[in-house]
Amino acid sequence: MLTPIPYVKPIAAVTGCLALAATLTACGGSSAASDEKVVTVYSADGLKGEAGDGWYDKVFKDFEKQTGIKVKYVEGGSGEMVQRAAREKSNTQADVLVTLPPFIQQADSKGLLEAYRPKGSDQVGGGDKASDGKWTSVVNNYFGFIRNKKEPNPAPKTWEELLDAKYKDKVQYSTPGVAGDGTAVLIKALHDFGGQEPAMAYLKKLQANNVGPSSSTSKLAPKVDKGEILVANGDVQMNFAQARTMPNLDIWFPAKEGGKPTTFALPYAAGLVAKGPHSDNGRKLLDFMLGEQAQREVSAIGGGFPARQDVKPTDANAVALAELMDGVEVFEPDWTDIDENLTAYVDAWKTATGS
Repeated sequence: MLTPIPYVKPIAAVTGCLALAATLTACGGSSAASDEKVVTVYSADGLKGEAGDGWYDKVFKDFEKQTGIKVKYVEGGSGEMVQRAAREKSNTQADVLVTLPPFIQQADSKGLLEAYRPKGSDQVGGGDKASDGKWTSVVNNYFGFIRNKKEPNPAPKTWEELLDAKYKDKVQYSTPGVAGDGTAVLIKALHDFGGQEPAMAYLKKLQANNVGPSSSTSKLAPKVDKGEILVANGDVQMNFAQARTMPNLDIWFPAKEGGKPTTFALPYAAGLVAKGPHSDNGRKLLDFMLGEQAQREVSAIGGGFPARQDVKPTDANAVALAELMDGVEVFEPDWTDIDENLTAYVDAWKTATGS
């Protein structure tokens, strides 16, 4: 759907942990093992609609209708979900884990994932799946920022504009090391400013206008929509879906002064949990999520991008998303470096901002 952008390797890679959104649905009182017609999903937030109108809502409902298998859903930040699965390693509760990078790689390094190549995964690009079959993207997505459409006028286009006094207490981004999209702020800053030192110098200056930490990225959009703050971070899929009920949201990609707007892919990547209580059902759900029908609904219902390259939807959302990404340079972070140096990058940010 999008014209590939030439590979641009970041000069320094970067941070953080991930999104600690509130758990909306828990596993319930009884163990998943007590019911053979069940599959338990641990997932990062963003794909389930607050009004029951998200991609997960539709896919899970259709999956249960077709198979009779009920989906038990647990939601939180990617880092939180990986940590929970790790704590439960001796008594595994989840069957499927869905997180953003670099946390799907982190889950793999902790031995939490079992190799499985879902049907349709042969149509997923090589950079969007593990070569050993440990995880596969099910929804493609991109990091972005949001701003209030009404003010200020003109709207900001660069990082540097956010340092202006008119943004005092009007900028907020989710916390690196806690929120996934907060970690993404660091990744983009490191790339755009050309390394750790200039990126941290900028974020130190931005701190004068920053409201303060937020463990949840999804909670920032309502603030922007109401004008309580004017700029926040997010991601295209989540914010595009939120914009249905928040008409003042505008998605944008800050550029460094004199440069082009940039972003990078933040796909929802799914893996089969090792020694899950219902692994066969987990495999069926992964197959279903990568099925052509579910993939065609990624844009129309979820506001995201299909993971399968052979699925090219033409609905109104798909057209709008393609227009949104037009002219934006997509770079590829060094996820291996980010995974290995996650703590050091977060510490550098804490030192720079006094957080």
